[in-house]
Amino acid sequence: MSMNGEYLRVTPAELDRALKDPEWTLDLAEEIQNAQKDHAPAQNEARHFTTHQTWDLLGFLLRRSAFPVDIVHGEEPLAADDWGYGQPQYLTPDRVRLAADILHQKTYDQLIQGVDPSELAKAGIYPQIWDSPTSLEWARDLFTPLTEFFQGAASTGHAMLIWLD
Repeated sequence: MSMNGEYLRVTPAELDRALKDPEWTLDLAEEIQNAQKDHAPAQNEARHFTTHQTWDLLGFLLRRSAFPVDIVHGEEPLAADDWGYGQPQYLTPDRVRLAADILHQKTYDQLIQGVDPSELAKAGIYPQIWDSPTSLEWARDLFTPLTEFFQGAASTGHAMLIWLD
């Protein structure tokens, strides 16, 4: 079984309700995920996004670049049951906006500049596939959509729920 990074855009009102009723939130997440299976909107309009198994690589690269927002794990715990591999976390609309602004200024080439795949292996970055220089390319195709997803959330004042499933 693999671990996937999952994101859900929520309105401030939905975040308030999620903080009061975490069980409702899991139902909301499943409802939105199911709806997007039938109709895949543009990333800046989507309510759900996944980084699949690249979450840990992206987290490593962002931490290495001193990214000021934890967009891989979230920053505040949602008092909910385990949603796969731990409790979901969230980012407030202000933190989403900050992340979107900085993501927009970064390129994937900047993130991987000077990174040796052996650093990823030494750091135990999931999954353990860091045996060639081309392995750094693995998350390239998800970085731009992730940036667009955050920009869409920021433009509408949404918060973000984040979890590993």
